[in-house]
Amino acid sequence: MASGYSSLEEDSEDFFFTARTSFFRRAPQGKPRAGQQDVEKEKETHNYLSKEEIKEKVHKYNLAVTDKLKMTLNSNGIYTGFIKVQMELCRPPQTSLNPGKLAPSSNGCMNTLHISSTNTVGEVIEALLKKFLVTESPSKFALYKRCHREDQVYACKLSEREHPLYLRLVAGPRTDTLSFVLREHETGEWEAFSLPELQNFLRILDKEEDEQLQNLKKRYTAYRHKLEEALSEVWKPD
Repeated sequence: MASGYSSLEEDSEDFFFTARTSFFRRAPQGKPRAGQQDVEKEKETHNYLSKEEIKEKVHKYNLAVTDKLKMTLNSNGIYTGFIKVQMELCRPPQTSLNPGKLAPSSNGCMNTLHISSTNTVGEVIEALLKKFLVTESPSKFALYKRCHREDQVYACKLSEREHPLYLRLVAGPRTDTLSFVLREHETGEWEAFSLPELQNFLRILDKEEDEQLQNLKKRYTAYRHKLEEALSEVWKPD
């Protein structure tokens, strides 16, 4: 696959990105987003594994692969490979082609990304949103790792600076041991929305409140009318 090139098969659920970091836009290195205090801290790839350790892990990983999605180790110690990410969205995001609708066959499907060990969680999120032409801010979405331990399933939101391919390498290729899921941020994290969006939410709430009040008034007016009719029948002179 050539550098800076990505292919999208219309009849396939898999989407492959080049592993060169130049393809991805770097995430801002500023203040961490709210809601990240529950993120499990992982070790950074290059600071804790030597080239020999990486070489050994990549070799063992490839021996365990059953779907031909192997990793490739470069001479500089950077390795490339594949991760699979499942879309689990509760609401349809805004897209450039179909505003308010999710791209066909995207939600719930498993997407395969070809990335580098240097690519971060933030870059993976951006790549997935680009695939489905989602126009909403990446800050509204989060990448989770789902772990299976002793018949229990644990989900943990990943920090934007973590490296998914490293997590894949350490866990091995089995998705029943470790898998990745794209979700919206948890309810209550209003920081992910822009001011116009929040104002629009308030207008919708005001409209719904007014409609509910009008309906309630109509119901009690109807009850009052029926009660007055009943009373007039009871007190009607002979």
